[in-house]
Amino acid sequence: MNRLASDKLPPINGLYKLTKWIEDHGLKKAAVTNAPRPNAELMISKLGLKDFFDVVIVGSECEHAKPYPDPYLKALELLKVSKDHTFICEDSASGIRAGVAAGMPVVGLTTRNPENVLMEANPTMLVKDYEDPKLWSALEELDKKGDSLKTAA
Repeated sequence: MNRLASDKLPPINGLYKLTKWIEDHGLKKAAVTNAPRPNAELMISKLGLKDFFDVVIVGSECEHAKPYPDPYLKALELLKVSKDHTFICEDSASGIRAGVAAGMPVVGLTTRNPENVLMEANPTMLVKDYEDPKLWSALEELDKKGDSLKTAA
């Protein structure tokens, strides 16, 4: 099953454009997932991102998995970063809930779940993929402000 899944894993549109932006800005990076570690590491490797992430956080290795904030809080701790200078990209309602509960702005991706389901989890914004102009407008604003995304009040 892993082989079949990994052979058919196309990256989300704009993924490498976003990873380049993140690297160009010197940001620290964590993969936070509820998938079992071997599956997560296989997917990361197949996408060519093995050297991209500083840490891989697996929900089952935390006290509570998503939708609890524990995996994201563990990522902050391991990366030694403030939630005030962080943003999350998530494609599931439980992941969005986890990021929101951890107090971080969350970009919801409508690549796997319907928009209405994701909106119920209260993301900062929803985007179609990593090429969505809404995402790039927000990143340009970050560049102008030299600040982190602000959560919606």
